[in-house]
Amino acid sequence: MPLELPSTPDVGRHYWLTRRASAPLRRLWLDTTLENVENVPTTGGVIFAANHLSFIDSMLLMYSVPRKVSFLGKSEYLDSAATRKLFPAAGMIAVDRTGRGIAKSLGQALEKLDAGEIVGIFPEGTRSRDGLLHKGHPGVAHLALRSGAPIVPIGIIGTDEAQPPDARIPQRGAAVKLRFGSPVDLGSWAGARPTGTVKREITDRVMRAIADLSEQTYVDEFAPNPSLVPTS
Repeated sequence: MPLELPSTPDVGRHYWLTRRASAPLRRLWLDTTLENVENVPTTGGVIFAANHLSFIDSMLLMYSVPRKVSFLGKSEYLDSAATRKLFPAAGMIAVDRTGRGIAKSLGQALEKLDAGEIVGIFPEGTRSRDGLLHKGHPGVAHLALRSGAPIVPIGIIGTDEAQPPDARIPQRGAAVKLRFGSPVDLGSWAGARPTGTVKREITDRVMRAIADLSEQTYVDEFAPNPSLVPTS
């Protein structure tokens, strides 16, 4: 049976509460540096597109700027009763990576963008366990073409050491860095019909920008995860 995803009004309902409640722990636990955060527009819908190394990546990005940020995350995070309520209320838009309901998830993200909010996405679709930056799925391009929102590429550095994929909690005092790039110029693609070819070209440009920021080696192949379904 497909997962019943939370409705859009429920996503981020307690964003500011969870942000304030977690602030002391976040500040004490990790040594976080933000670079070029001035590249993030202060108003209007914005798409964050970042590499993905650790569970804590989305939390760091959601609370990195003084604006409300929702994030697309795998629906498996909602398997427990506690996270099923907490994560969406904090701002997570659940994505069923088997492909069921993915249109609804992207539709929820578009509603957030149309409302002038920030939506984050990991184009790789899963954490990189080999440290390489993998080929991006075109959901990021789909959102940009449908909403007209700018894409801000972000390079995350150090979270794989702060909290490796199988670690339960981050290492205290670990240094992590978020590098915000200039918005990706869609150029002639702006307003173009969202064909598979157009989406692939935009996504590849975004991934090249992320590679420059994260200093990772890029490989033109999807990260190994059989449950991932491309959004074309």
